[in-house]
Amino acid sequence: MSGSLRISPQKIGEELAETGSIKANNRIKRAGIMNNEEQNYEQSGLSRRGFLHGMGGAGALLGMTGMATGDDAPKDADGKIIPGFEKTKNDPNAAKGWQPVSDRKVRVGIAGYGLCKFGAAFSYQNHPNVEVVAATDLDPGRCAALAKAVGAKKTYPSCEEMIKDKSIEAVYIATDAPSHARLAIMALNHGKHVVSAVPAVFGFEAEGEAEELFNAVKKSGMKYMMNETSTFHAYLYAKRMQYQAGALGKVIYSEGEYWHDFGAKGIRGFNPKNGKVDLNGWRKALPPMWYPTHATAYYVSITGGRFTEVSAVGTPGLYPEYNGGDNQHKNPFGTEIAMLKTSEGGISRMGGSWDMKDAHGEKGRVYGEKPHNNKINGSRPPLPPGVSGGGHGGSHGHLTNNFIESILLDKKPIVDVGDALNMTLAGVIAHQSALKGGEWMTIPQYDL
Repeated sequence: MSGSLRISPQKIGEELAETGSIKANNRIKRAGIMNNEEQNYEQSGLSRRGFLHGMGGAGALLGMTGMATGDDAPKDADGKIIPGFEKTKNDPNAAKGWQPVSDRKVRVGIAGYGLCKFGAAFSYQNHPNVEVVAATDLDPGRCAALAKAVGAKKTYPSCEEMIKDKSIEAVYIATDAPSHARLAIMALNHGKHVVSAVPAVFGFEAEGEAEELFNAVKKSGMKYMMNETSTFHAYLYAKRMQYQAGALGKVIYSEGEYWHDFGAKGIRGFNPKNGKVDLNGWRKALPPMWYPTHATAYYVSITGGRFTEVSAVGTPGLYPEYNGGDNQHKNPFGTEIAMLKTSEGGISRMGGSWDMKDAHGEKGRVYGEKPHNNKINGSRPPLPPGVSGGGHGGSHGHLTNNFIESILLDKKPIVDVGDALNMTLAGVIAHQSALKGGEWMTIPQYDL
């Protein structure tokens, strides 16, 4: 297996001294839930005032940012807003304390404008160190709409064609999940930096893709980052700062959850058979643990540690599309729960579900050997003027800024290839375990 396990939990360290506006998760709707979440933020070193400020400041991207909210937000087949796209407000203080690191502009090409319109939702078009030079989507109408949203003067009929453009330095891959690894590998082999939507690898081919992706990053020397939104959730980031400062000690127990009831009608996804975004696309009967990273980030992005072994179980899918496992993914499960051993000797519980009622969103908790230190600054770094935190708890703009700065400053992205593969493969192997009745299985390890 390529790479070796890095068991040191202190491999992350660039951003400890950074300060910025305090913005909290934007998905809390009910007063009772708000009170519980507020307590969590205070334990993480965020004040009550900062928490309430953040509630209004996990800003959505509007206008040129292409981030849909409210009535325009992407919805599932039952009309429910997809987690992370709830209507929010912009944080007017997001740029406070920001300092430019360069006057250079990175030339970026963007691929993908499907159900969630992610190609325009991460504020590349507003970043002062970015020039969006090209856009692509397999559907001509969506391609034109993406180009308009991000201000790209050039369009291409496919990501493969765009990757061949020698003037492009970096590619943002916001396409369907099954295509992420293939396109990332191609871009890296063409000498381009890559930022990819989650997951890093996918499905039955995930383990082979992981080997190829890791080798492409290692051989090319280019930056690779996975856009895991939980990494910049205010609660997770505050815990990350606590951990890096040594305040938590070893994390004994962690848990993460991604709950999203797809409903009886299902949710749309890109369908390669007809080139449309429809109810027979890649999301139909999707194993929850093939899309695990919103949950698994609640250990990996806090500690920099690794999941090493997993035992998982699943429950039969509630909706007809699962059909006892007779479906495109051969998946019988609508809900999967994994218990994972960590490189610190701790344990994690990570869950994903597409069919539980009254369960919604991405959340997590961590508990260490030591109590929280409220004196440690847990706020997220400031953003460039014009770049909003955006959706998924105000994470979008932070991910974009981190990726661009990793190129300009030649530093490790916050979710590099090792983090991305561990977050993703933990789920892939968990699904295999669930199919085998909870057998403990070893998770492949990758680190540069």
